[in-house]
Amino acid sequence: MTDLGESASSIWSGRAVAYAESFAAVCAYPIEDLLDAAGVGPDVRLLDVGTGSGNVAAGACARGARVTAVDADPGMAEVAAKTVPLAEVGVAELPVLPFADDAFDVVTANFVLDHVGRPRRSLAELGRVTRPGGRIAVTMWAVPGGEGRALLGRAIEAAGVHRPTHRAVLDSETDFPRTEQGLADLMRAAGIARPSCRTIAWDHRTSAQEWWHGAASGVGFIGHLVATQPPEIRAEIKRRFDLLSAEFTGPDGRLALPHRALLATGTPEA
Repeated sequence: MTDLGESASSIWSGRAVAYAESFAAVCAYPIEDLLDAAGVGPDVRLLDVGTGSGNVAAGACARGARVTAVDADPGMAEVAAKTVPLAEVGVAELPVLPFADDAFDVVTANFVLDHVGRPRRSLAELGRVTRPGGRIAVTMWAVPGGEGRALLGRAIEAAGVHRPTHRAVLDSETDFPRTEQGLADLMRAAGIARPSCRTIAWDHRTSAQEWWHGAASGVGFIGHLVATQPPEIRAEIKRRFDLLSAEFTGPDGRLALPHRALLATGTPEA
């Protein structure tokens, strides 16, 4: 079986700018809650793992934190370095980070566990680089993730496209429920003490053009699935997307897409 982390790395490669122009905005919604939950303020040494276009790093810098940010994709790291010049940005990939034990006060990972093949080991690595008494704060998509998050998947299914059997998934021994209890239990198993997890729900406001742009540009797993279809199938997915988008279109012509995510925090075990 192909490792989910390896699959994610290949799918995201070369998509940094398209991600920043599309799906980065929906992933940015929980950032202030994430930083609040981690107690991020002036002079806090923070590591943001899987920084993407750098939105978490930017939010932490705005609070006066001393920020290091890494991403597995060099293109993402390049975008983040330009976006957040105050942060120290590099390339690194879970489940192994190039930092000493106890190097940071806070470690964040915003929608990163969705894309790693070894979530428990990855969480343990976040704990390793966090000092005793420090905070680990993560988000990931809940299951179900909200009607808005399902829009593109519904369009793909309506066009007669099925999820490929070769797509990497977590095996039954590694996978876990994408629920508050499931994520909290995973954190405990990874050696993270006093985990607390809650659900965040919001309507992502965007245009149909922007939301389709991410998929058409091959961003993420669902975008990769769209972009690899023959032209006539892509056109049918787009037609279905346009029809289904009407369910979420407000009087101003913009979409209001309901999303649900999990926000969890904890501290390394002593």
